[in-house]
Amino acid sequence: MLEIGWFSARLFFRGKLLRDPMQFVKQTAIGIGFSALLLFLLAQTRVSLWIPVVISSFLTGILMPFLHKDIKLK
Repeated sequence: MLEIGWFSARLFFRGKLLRDPMQFVKQTAIGIGFSALLLFLLAQTRVSLWIPVVISSFLTGILMPFLHKDIKLK
């Protein structure tokens, strides 16, 4: 199992794992931007900082699989 993970990581860092790496970068940037904006907006409220962090992380975790569902591998 570790060998499969190591092989996939090597292909990813060589740029040979994804068919369209720019789509992956674009979708990941959308998710990160959403997460940062959500965290910033929630942090403006008068609650402890851990609550916005948990909410932002949870919603981003739900969003990322939908953003990356069309990623094609070689």
